[in-house]
Amino acid sequence: MAEFIKGIFELAKKNRKKIVLPETEDPRITEAASRIIAEGIADVILIGDENKIKLVTPEHSLEGAEYIDPATYEKYDEFVEIFFEMRKKRGMTEPEAREWMLNPVYFGMMLVHQGIADGLVAGAVNSTANVLRPALQILRTKPGTKLVSAFFIMVTKTDLGSDGSFIFADCGLNENPDAEQLSEIAISSAQSFRELIGGEPVIAMTSYSSFGSASSEMVDKVIEATKLAQEKAPELLLDGEMQIDTALSPATSEKKAPGNKVGGKANVLIFPDLNTGNIAYKLVQYLAGAEAYGPLLQGIAKPVNDLSRGCSVNDIVGVVALTSVQAQIEKK
Repeated sequence: MAEFIKGIFELAKKNRKKIVLPETEDPRITEAASRIIAEGIADVILIGDENKIKLVTPEHSLEGAEYIDPATYEKYDEFVEIFFEMRKKRGMTEPEAREWMLNPVYFGMMLVHQGIADGLVAGAVNSTANVLRPALQILRTKPGTKLVSAFFIMVTKTDLGSDGSFIFADCGLNENPDAEQLSEIAISSAQSFRELIGGEPVIAMTSYSSFGSASSEMVDKVIEATKLAQEKAPELLLDGEMQIDTALSPATSEKKAPGNKVGGKANVLIFPDLNTGNIAYKLVQYLAGAEAYGPLLQGIAKPVNDLSRGCSVNDIVGVVALTSVQAQIEKK
C-alpha cells in the first residue's frame, strides 16, 4: 500500500465521518463496509433493510453499521416534501418525488443534504449519470463553481510530481470541455491537490504542442483555457500548452521552454478531453504499475464520489477514506 493512501487512512481515522453506502445489494459494498468499520476509517450508513443487507455477505461482520430503510424511515415524508419543493418548478409531482425518495442513491443524497451524513460513495452498481444526477438535483454545485468534473489521484513509483503523486483531470466525466470548462477543471483540480495531496499545485495544461510548436483548433482550445485559468486564478502556478515530456522532464522543459516555472515540475496534469485523460490514467496504471484512486468528483457542494462499476473492495475502502477526508475539509 502506497504511503499516500496510508496517510489518507490515518487522517480519516482521526475524525471519523458518516459516509452513506447506498448500493448494499452488492457484496463488494458490504465486504468493504465491514473493513471500513473494523479499521475505524469511517462511520457507515447502509441503505436498505437490515436483515437483507446482512445476508449479502454473512461471513463479514457489519457490527457497528447504521442501517436506514427509506420505506420505514421516520423522516421519509419530510424528505419527500423537501425534494418535491426542489423539483416542482421543473414539473415533478409529489407522487414522483415520493417514488424517487425510495431510490437508495436519491435517499442517500438527501441524508447528506440534511446533514445526517457527511458524504456518499456510489457507482459500483449505478452508472456515473445515475450518481451525478441526484447529486446535482439535491446537493447542487459548490458556490462559485460552474462545473462538476472528475479526477484521479495517481501514485506512481517515480520521484516526479509530488513524491510520485499526481492529479489527472478530467479522466471520467466531461467528454469534450470547451476552453471555459477546461479552465474550471484546472482551478478545481488545484484545490483538490491542496486538500488531498498537500503542498503547492503545479498545473500543466497538456497538449500535443508545447508553446506554439503546433497549431490547430485543439491546441488553440488549450491555449485559451490556459489564459482563462491564469486570469481567474493568477496566484496559481499554471501554464501551457505543453506536451507531457515538457511537463514532467526538467531536461526536456529546458530545451522546449527555457526558464518555464511549470515545465519539469508539474504535479497536476489537465488533459484536453476525456479521450486523452482516460487513456492516460489507464496507461500509467497498467503499464507503469501506478495506483489510481478515483474517479473522484469535484465541484459538488458536499462530498460525493463515483466508483467504477469494475471497482474492487480495496478501491471502495480507499474512496470512502478519501471522501471522509473531503468531508473533514468541508466542515472546517
